[in-house]
Amino acid sequence: MATLEDQKPRHKAKIREENQQLILRAAEEVFAEAGFKGATTAAIAARAGLPKANVHFYFPTKQELYEEVLSDILEAWFEAAASFDTGRGPADALTVYIRTKMEMSRQRPLGSRVWANEVLHGATMTSQEVWNRMKPWLEDCALHINQWIAEGKMDPVEPRFLMYMIWATTQHYADFASQIEILNGDAPLTDAQFEAAIAQVTRILLKGLGIRET
Repeated sequence: MATLEDQKPRHKAKIREENQQLILRAAEEVFAEAGFKGATTAAIAARAGLPKANVHFYFPTKQELYEEVLSDILEAWFEAAASFDTGRGPADALTVYIRTKMEMSRQRPLGSRVWANEVLHGATMTSQEVWNRMKPWLEDCALHINQWIAEGKMDPVEPRFLMYMIWATTQHYADFASQIEILNGDAPLTDAQFEAAIAQVTRILLKGLGIRET
């Protein structure tokens, strides 16, 4: 049986993890609203409901916190493509990937906007480490796509261009949510409308790739 002394480190580790996640979510919101230059650690601390000193304890500089937010967003996108590694064919794998990316755009739109703002400003604040993680991941996705092409399961395409197209389409629902809302009668898409959007995006992309839907 664990003693009280054994439980203390676990309790501290849990508090640390909870505080870090609280700060990251608050930072994601502030960076999305104000950009890197306009955001302050004071504003992030206030949004997280923590003392500013706590933010600096976990993330000594705004740059480190910003890079961690970008890394966290990227990790979520990596996980969205897990369907590529399950041995599924392109119909199932891409259908799951498109749905996951669309749902992430609806559930976590601010993360997508932070990334979009960074890229639109030349990706000057992104560390090389972030791109060093992204490049091999994209190459791995390309290997799966090229394998499906070699097996005759989809039409020949340049894998990177396909991935760019999926990102642009799915992340539109996060980055341009305000535009969609305005054009939807000043109301966000209903659950039924969003499901219809997922189905249509999936159908168009799969059909364009010569893949039959499952």
